[in-house]
Amino acid sequence: MNKDQVKGKVKDIAGRAQRQAGEWTGDDEMQVHGAVKQAEGKLQNAWGNVKDAAKKTAEREKTDRHATDEHLEREEETDIRLRKTS
Repeated sequence: MNKDQVKGKVKDIAGRAQRQAGEWTGDDEMQVHGAVKQAEGKLQNAWGNVKDAAKKTAEREKTDRHATDEHLEREEETDIRLRKTS
């Protein structure tokens, strides 16, 4: 979990609580501010999810590239050994 996901979740929960308090007290302005804060939190959390997915994809690409490089090196070594024995 990255900082945007954490901050977004906290903002979402705080907004939800503020909106609910506004509903209970009949304070329309508090409800609106809570709903806005909740939306900001959801957006920040989603941005954190995008960043997290991009990081995981980059790490997977790096791992795949490394595995492919190792495979090619082994093939080259095998070709060299075969040429020497021929």
